[in-house]
Amino acid sequence: MTAPQPLLELTRGSVTESTHYGHIAIVDSNGRLLHSHGDPHTVAFLRSSAKPFQTLPFVEQGGVEHFHYTPSELALSCASHETSQLHLDTVQGMQLKVGIRESDLQCGPHLPGDAQKLREVIKYDIQPTSNFNNCSGKHTTMLAFAKMRGLPLETYLDPAHPIQQGILKTFSEMSGIEEQKIELGIDGCSAPNFAMPLVNAALGMARLCDPRGLNEARAIACEKITSAMTAHPEMISNFGEFDCELMKVGAGKIVTKRGAEGFQIVGVLPAVVGDHGIGIAFKVTDGDASRMNDELERSARVRPAVTLEILKQLGALNEAQLKALARFGPHKILKNYAGIVTGESRPTFKL
Repeated sequence: MTAPQPLLELTRGSVTESTHYGHIAIVDSNGRLLHSHGDPHTVAFLRSSAKPFQTLPFVEQGGVEHFHYTPSELALSCASHETSQLHLDTVQGMQLKVGIRESDLQCGPHLPGDAQKLREVIKYDIQPTSNFNNCSGKHTTMLAFAKMRGLPLETYLDPAHPIQQGILKTFSEMSGIEEQKIELGIDGCSAPNFAMPLVNAALGMARLCDPRGLNEARAIACEKITSAMTAHPEMISNFGEFDCELMKVGAGKIVTKRGAEGFQIVGVLPAVVGDHGIGIAFKVTDGDASRMNDELERSARVRPAVTLEILKQLGALNEAQLKALARFGPHKILKNYAGIVTGESRPTFKL
């Protein structure tokens, strides 16, 4: 195994004050490892980066048509939404279509990430409920899938439940790894989650964005998911958040999904960089904890800058696109609270 390698450094004056380490794997839809940094075979949990794959069996078996999901509702099924009012209204509408109650969700509640909604919660002493969970769209769709198939709702998160077994099988096939080699854990929302080598996670994303060679039903399902995510990126996270803004600037050609503890997955559709789709998976080993600014907006330090640097080196973003995303990196001038320049943040790797 290769030790984690530097991904991003922060300077203060002429001194490097902090360095963030990690691993990167970049794979095309044929399974060819194109680039790496660190150990591309590092095993890591995808956390919420797995959500498009957790939704895939539902779409493949006709769930979108069965419940008349709109593209924005399908996008929310793949989301780590920030609990804006838009997100709350959308997930409630999904539950009405499916015929389930919010109390059926077993994800638990947490405070909203959306700054406006967080202020409302504090001001009016609102008690968050399960729909506030950033995984509530995913859980609603898991329950929808169980209901469509006449399966028990009460045990929908049990790894032995047919819904979870189907997700594991589909993810295994997409990522080119045997089911028994996928490590299972329990996610923050209580659903099963998956750890696998970065190269396999990247392959899954490459195939999601370039499903030629897959069976027709799965290929169509992949295209529905990537189209929904790129058409409604505000559902995947929130307006202003990196995943949303990158997909807006990517104009339907770039799909991205953040995960907790420093995981990020990105897909580039065919004809952007070469003839085949490309999957990118990387892990920041320190977890890349998010930070809150004075406006109550949260952001990650490392993953946005590293993502942009990877896409820049691959030639997947042009200068105009990079300029539109410059507030996220890859290179940033750092200032203190008084507005005085103190140093810079910059990527440290070459693919």
